[in-house]
Amino acid sequence: MSTLAVFLKQLEQEAITTRKMLSRVPEEKFTWQPHQKSMTLKQLATHVAELPSWVGITLNTSELDFSKNPYRPVEISGTKDLLEYFETNQKDAVEQIRKAKEEQLDDKWVLRNGEEIYSTNSKEDVIRMSINQTVHHRAQLGVYLRLLDVPIPGSYGPSADEMKF
Repeated sequence: MSTLAVFLKQLEQEAITTRKMLSRVPEEKFTWQPHQKSMTLKQLATHVAELPSWVGITLNTSELDFSKNPYRPVEISGTKDLLEYFETNQKDAVEQIRKAKEEQLDDKWVLRNGEEIYSTNSKEDVIRMSINQTVHHRAQLGVYLRLLDVPIPGSYGPSADEMKF
């Protein structure tokens, strides 16, 4: 199986759980945060929803320079918007993978802020990291929801909320 086919399969599989998790985000708790240094629930959920967009950014550019492209998260007003934003980014990620060529994955991609270089990796590694970041931040979101007493959906099997004891 090609690397692009593996990425496509991962994107589609992880989207199922991500969708379930995002659908449980209570908009009345958007401003809640577990600690002053933590993102708010809205910031974290928006980040989870935006992460698939990194696939197209990575495949279609050679770098992201925050000094030229400051980070501006999309403004989300509710859970419905959050899910729509995720679906738009997920659809684009799948389309970008389907259009991509395996050779592109060897090209270097740089994350920087002006002269300060944060990382230089192959596009393959950056796409893998973006998929991993989705899983990582989705797990963080699960902790937020648990602390808010929102039932958690299962990820790779049933959650404690879905188990019958």
